[in-house]
Amino acid sequence: MDTAFSGVLGILSLSFLLLLPLIFIILNHISSPSSERRPLPPGPRQWPIVGNILQVGKKPHVSLAYFAKLHGPLISLRLGAQIVVVASSPIAAAEILKTHDRLLSARFISAANPYGDHVLDRVALVWNPSFGDQGNAGGLKTLITKLMQLATAPNIADFYPVLARLDPQNMRRKMKIGFEKVLNAWQIYIKERRENHVNDAPETDFLDVFLSTGFDDDQINWLVLELFAAGVDTTTTTVEWAMAELLKSRATLVKVQQELDREVDNKSIEESHVLQLQYLNACIKETFRLHPPAPFLIPRRALNTCEVLNYTIPKNSQVVVNLWAIGRDSSSWEDPLSFKPERFLNSNIDFKGHHFQLLPFGSGRRTCPGLPMATRQLPLILAYLIRCFEWSLPNDQDPAMLDMNDKFGITLVKDSPLLLVPKRKL
Repeated sequence: MDTAFSGVLGILSLSFLLLLPLIFIILNHISSPSSERRPLPPGPRQWPIVGNILQVGKKPHVSLAYFAKLHGPLISLRLGAQIVVVASSPIAAAEILKTHDRLLSARFISAANPYGDHVLDRVALVWNPSFGDQGNAGGLKTLITKLMQLATAPNIADFYPVLARLDPQNMRRKMKIGFEKVLNAWQIYIKERRENHVNDAPETDFLDVFLSTGFDDDQINWLVLELFAAGVDTTTTTVEWAMAELLKSRATLVKVQQELDREVDNKSIEESHVLQLQYLNACIKETFRLHPPAPFLIPRRALNTCEVLNYTIPKNSQVVVNLWAIGRDSSSWEDPLSFKPERFLNSNIDFKGHHFQLLPFGSGRRTCPGLPMATRQLPLILAYLIRCFEWSLPNDQDPAMLDMNDKFGITLVKDSPLLLVPKRKL
């Protein structure tokens, strides 16, 4: 009898332990702010426990833009127990990034990130094209790709903070291992360069300069972060989208070529020419509008409850600005789905954070530090590519049929990478 009773008690205890996480989730869901008790921004219907998780899909920037059309420029969702407020118009973005910048400037840290945003940024520096797959640094880009895929993968601990310590998907461990592999590979690369560095050798890049001045490895990491981390991936992604749009619109490409012939003539393209290339700069702005380097600004966290557009944003809720939706907002842009650089020729709109209808680098105290680098690099890179080469698609493909679908991630890259055939101009 005692044995049977003990067996039943053991089964009940095991069942209770298995149900304990679910109980925590339910209690957290009940105790968290509800749209029935707080005037949250409107949004799609929420399911019990999971909220809107199943409605977001594989392309959140697209699904959230759709919800904004249905419910308004400021919407709210519940992803598990986490309230997420999304701004999808210039007015809503200005409220978050300017009017309430102080209260909504804290960073949202993923439960899977054991290091913090500054280390994610530091790791991003290895996307510099000069850091190729050579020597012991081989495969570094593969490691980075895997790490960034982990960073954007859905993590149940982000949706249910009560599970963060349990780490049910083992994401924290995977991220830690990924970080260690990347940082170790990067340290090997620096070691290679130190061993091969000669004091009187010509300085071919910034790393050579840093080595010549006697900086230690940690100082080099942070300096390269400031110079490259935020700008390199933005630049390469934008160049790819710009070239794709120009190939699709041959008339636009011809106008850029004519401007280069007129303004640069037979001279070498220099930074001093950039301001004169108004049509090229308009093409860059139009590329940023249709294809922002990142679909969302880095998520923010509300330090305290505040009012935005007559709605309440609760303390500790996640706040997101949907750049992709703002760039395609028909109330801000005429014919928003078409690539028309001419819309910027007689406009004072820039992308430096002053105009909230075009925010590829954000605005306010969280403006992307890669802004100065990207603005210098992009016109020069595109000008060289267009002036020095004739471009075509392989196998005589029709540019009008070019696949322009994007792939969601930390950066918004082309789903099918752009493959072009260059022919050097005589």
